[in-house]
Amino acid sequence: MKKLFTTIMAILIFLLMGFFAFNAYKSSKSYQEMTEVIVQKQNISNLTTTKIKKLADTLSLGFYNGYTDVIKENKKNIDIQNYFKNQAIDYTIYFMITLFILLMLYFITSLRDFTIIISIGGLISLVAGLFTPIMMITIHKNVEHIGDIILTMDSKGVLGSINKLFENGDLVVAGALLIFSIILPLLKTLSMLFVAIFINIRSAHTIVHFFKLIGKWSMADVFVVSTFLVYLSASKGDMSRAETMMGIYFFLAYVIISMLASFSADRMLQANKQA
Repeated sequence: MKKLFTTIMAILIFLLMGFFAFNAYKSSKSYQEMTEVIVQKQNISNLTTTKIKKLADTLSLGFYNGYTDVIKENKKNIDIQNYFKNQAIDYTIYFMITLFILLMLYFITSLRDFTIIISIGGLISLVAGLFTPIMMITIHKNVEHIGDIILTMDSKGVLGSINKLFENGDLVVAGALLIFSIILPLLKTLSMLFVAIFINIRSAHTIVHFFKLIGKWSMADVFVVSTFLVYLSASKGDMSRAETMMGIYFFLAYVIISMLASFSADRMLQANKQA
């Protein structure tokens, strides 16, 4: 009865995690698209036109309201942008709360079941972290009498940054990030699941030990390196601004969950060996 309750609870939590992750991804993409709309209005042509409209509005003593219309449209776009940003933040917080509840199942289930549960939770976090943008970079320049002109805007996730590095010919760096940020994390998570399901196989200890050895570098260090690579690969221009996005938190959650899964699998195998 207890195991049935735990199973149902875990499935519900997985569904909620998937729901929150998907909506955080959608809101992040909508925020990105709305930011692109705002950025397009901050090119030199539009800013010059706005300055002219402001001057015409002043000289006409209020009879011409073209500048007022521009201000209203800009405010509307910013309000929509902030709405999607807040939605992305809220869904990410809900995801983290749900993930925390998943971790609490440790106290009511066996080590084997917990290893399976936390590995699946880690897999959901990893997928969300790979697809959701992790950083948005804008390249801008301040032009006298015109204002702050946006030259370009780019938003990247882990997959997007690796793809960009491949396109730019940085094959070694792109290949390293592909291996240590995607392939190995996936193999590690799937291996933890395999070990928990087939607990009595001879190679179980070897698998866990191997991923514990490479885990620190492949997760924590590459996470930081890939973030800065996205920033550096896009920072070309007079000035740049970088804004972290929700994908970075999903990926960080996976880093923590993967370490907990390794410890859980190790304890599970030790307990099984002593039994």
